[in-house]
Amino acid sequence: MTGFPWGAFAQNLALAAGAALAVMLATFAVAVRKGVHRIVDIAWGLGFTAVALVTFAASGGTGDDGRRILVTALTSVWGLRLAVHIARRGRGHGEDPRYEAMLAKAPGHRDLYALRKVYLLQGALVWLVSLPVQTAQYVPGPLTAFAWAGTALWTLGLFFEAVGDAQLARFKADPANRGRIMDQGLWSWTRHPNYFGDFCVWWGLYLLACDSGASAVVAAVSPLVMSGLLIKGSGKPMLERHMAERPGFADYVARTSGFLPLPPKRRGSAPTPPSSV
Repeated sequence: MTGFPWGAFAQNLALAAGAALAVMLATFAVAVRKGVHRIVDIAWGLGFTAVALVTFAASGGTGDDGRRILVTALTSVWGLRLAVHIARRGRGHGEDPRYEAMLAKAPGHRDLYALRKVYLLQGALVWLVSLPVQTAQYVPGPLTAFAWAGTALWTLGLFFEAVGDAQLARFKADPANRGRIMDQGLWSWTRHPNYFGDFCVWWGLYLLACDSGASAVVAAVSPLVMSGLLIKGSGKPMLERHMAERPGFADYVARTSGFLPLPPKRRGSAPTPPSSV
């Protein structure tokens, strides 16, 4: 696109990489001190917030101010909410079983292995997935229908993430629900409201970068990568493999959409055996 400041954007790619790396290294230092690497999940949202803020500072006088403020605000709200949610969810718990299993097979020093395989990898993903956040802030033109459609899609995504997380937290907090499948609220419309919400958030942020033709092509890497991770990678498939053998889950799968929210199917006449969430 004529007028897009490719030189300044290229410099920002380096700044964003430095911001993501700084967040991950600081988190690694805290994790080593505490002896628990599960806190790296908190750094995921914080990393995107750091990239948005660094890009906002660097893009001043280059991109459209309204777009810069909007993108930074949307990214920061999403990232900070996610970080707070994960921090609350993990409070008082030990190491995440995923990381415990991985580190048990670590060749050599466990912490250095975690640094390579978890922290640096997540930092690289933050940098890659944040391309729309970076690109949008350098688009010189004013906000258009693409941007407002993206904001609406982001809002829908945040609703599904935040409400779905809150509903699941309340469900788990009730002792009467121990050993039961969560199939209420948004969880009766989709088995993964939080993953669907994440999907919407990143496609929404991508639309904010679409007022620039060529840069929109560059930014498309982000929602495509996130969609792949959520639908085919470490999101939905991994969780459902973990849940597959639990009593009652097959019935839940039969009546509930796997990803896109759809009206739930009528329950079968047979009672659903209890299972854990």
